[in-house]
Amino acid sequence: MAGNALPRPVQRLINELSRLPGIGPKSAARLTFFLLRAGEDQALTLAEALQEMKARTQFCSRCFHITEEDPCEMCTDPARDDQTLCVVEEPLDVLAIERSRAYHGRYHVLHGAISPVEGIGPEDLKIAELLERIEKGQFTELIVATNPTLEGESTALYLQRRLAGDPIRITHLARGLPVGGDLEYTDEITLGRALEGRQDL
Repeated sequence: MAGNALPRPVQRLINELSRLPGIGPKSAARLTFFLLRAGEDQALTLAEALQEMKARTQFCSRCFHITEEDPCEMCTDPARDDQTLCVVEEPLDVLAIERSRAYHGRYHVLHGAISPVEGIGPEDLKIAELLERIEKGQFTELIVATNPTLEGESTALYLQRRLAGDPIRITHLARGLPVGGDLEYTDEITLGRALEGRQDL
């Protein structure tokens, strides 16, 4: 090993961590050196957690949410509404909607959004599986809950076009002002949508 080179195991961990989203080489190096200084039990606990996650979790074969059992609890729950289907980009979106306690139907996780810039097309997402579920199911409403981003809007528009002529009702999450926010700090797109979606008092 040269004097200015890191030991191979250390460099390997830095390389692997830097492949994670949102973690660059500097952050990866900081995390690696933190784990080097940490007690052996902390590093091994992290390694065991990663192994357990990969061994015991999977994607539900119906909705593609993360689960330990297939199909997942939400897909097998008889109390949920079989007529509404909420489409989200990621599993974390399911958790966010569930925290609201305002929705009691079924879900479908796309695992991303259409992004030509990143080379992600409809065939890279769980869109074919979604269309098949709609065709075979008894859903009367499809709630498109994609993120209010260019990619999320492109995905919503694509789904709307693909389902044109289908009797299913397609709705979109309302866009508006956050509770507790000030108008002066609100971006113009959100403010414009809040005005368009205004309601009677």
